[in-house]
Amino acid sequence: MAAAYAAGDGDAAASAAIKVLLRMTDSVVAIAVRRQVRANETGRCAVLYPAIAEAARRAGANAVGLIDVGCSAGLNLNVDRVGITYSNGQSLGDPSSAVQLTASIVGDRPVPARAMPEVVVRIGVDLDPVDVTDADDARWLRACLWPDQPERAAKLEAEIALAATAPPLLLQGDAVEVMPDAFARVPAAPLATASSAWRCWTDRLCAPRPSAAAGPRVACWRGWQIPRSSPTITATGPSQFRSCISWLSVITTFAAIVGR
Repeated sequence: MAAAYAAGDGDAAASAAIKVLLRMTDSVVAIAVRRQVRANETGRCAVLYPAIAEAARRAGANAVGLIDVGCSAGLNLNVDRVGITYSNGQSLGDPSSAVQLTASIVGDRPVPARAMPEVVVRIGVDLDPVDVTDADDARWLRACLWPDQPERAAKLEAEIALAATAPPLLLQGDAVEVMPDAFARVPAAPLATASSAWRCWTDRLCAPRPSAAAGPRVACWRGWQIPRSSPTITATGPSQFRSCISWLSVITTFAAIVGR
C-alpha cells in the first residue's frame, strides 16, 4: 500500500487496502476504534486571514489570540504564517512561506488588504486533538489523505513542517467545558478570536457565551456554515471542503461581543 500511495495510484491503493484488511483485521480495528478520520483543510486560511485582520481593526486590537474549535491538528492556527494569492492578483500573508494557498474571488467586493496583527497565542480545542510533533499522529494525518492526490500530500508535508516549528497549545475535551480555560489563556490585551468549521459547535458555544468567563473581553466568533450570500470568497481545495463566506457575515455571524 505504501508503494501505491507513493505512486499516487488510487486503484492499486484500494486493492492493497483490501488485502491489508483481510490479513491484518485485528490491527486495523484496533486503530479504527481509537482514531477519527482527519481532513485538515488550510484552504480556509484564504478567508480566515482577512477576516481576523478586519476583526482586529474593528476592535482596535494590535494583537490577537487564536482559538480553533474542532481543530484536529490545528493547522489553520498558522493562518498568519502562510502565503495566500487571490484570483485578482492580490496577496496576503507570508510570500516566503513553504505553505502557499490560492483562492478565487466571486463578486466585486475587494478583499481587505490589512495585514494580520501579532498572534500571541494559538490554542486548539478538540475531543481528540492531533499533535503534529508526534510521529504516530503525523502518520495518521497522512493516512487520512486520498492516495490519488499527491499534490495534497506534498502540501500536507509542508503544513506539518510549518506547524511543528511552533506547535499550538492543544486542549482536549468538550468545547463547551474547555472554552473558558482556552479564553483564560489569552492575554488580557489582545482580541480573542475563536473559529469553528461547523455550525453545530458555534450554536452550542454562543449560548453560554464562554468568553464571559475570562472577564471583559472582545471575542469574535468566526464560523463556516452560514447562509450563502454574494459577494463571497471561495477557498480552493477539495470540493467537499470549500469555504464560502460573506464578507459582511464573517465578522458578525456567530459573534459574541462581550466588551472592551
